[in-house]
Amino acid sequence: QVQLVESGGGLVQAGGSLRLSCAASGLMRSIGVMGWYRQAPGKQRDLVALLESGESAKYADSVKGRFTISRDYAKNTVSLQMNRLKPEDTAVYFCNALVTTLGFRVDDVWGQGTQVTVSS
Repeated sequence: QVQLVESGGGLVQAGGSLRLSCAASGLMRSIGVMGWYRQAPGKQRDLVALLESGESAKYADSVKGRFTISRDYAKNTVSLQMNRLKPEDTAVYFCNALVTTLGFRVDDVWGQGTQVTVSS
């Protein structure tokens, strides 16, 4: 069973920065897409950014130019550098990965979420 563990959330003032990290552990053949989603209270979970091997990163329009996603393919980690944070970035941030298991099944795996709060 593959698990994703996030870290790096917290409270920051508007205009500040935070860096989220996510590490995958467990037995697997490979990870395709890794990315970040967020969910604000009373709202649906939305894509923030994702990165697939050999492809360009994809970002939500609301974070383009402020957030940067990166992966360490050898360590099965993904990070999200968030700069110039705004109060509307406040949400629970979830790490996500499409994992190919040892049995060649593709599992959609989610982390437990980490809270990001941006004060005005």
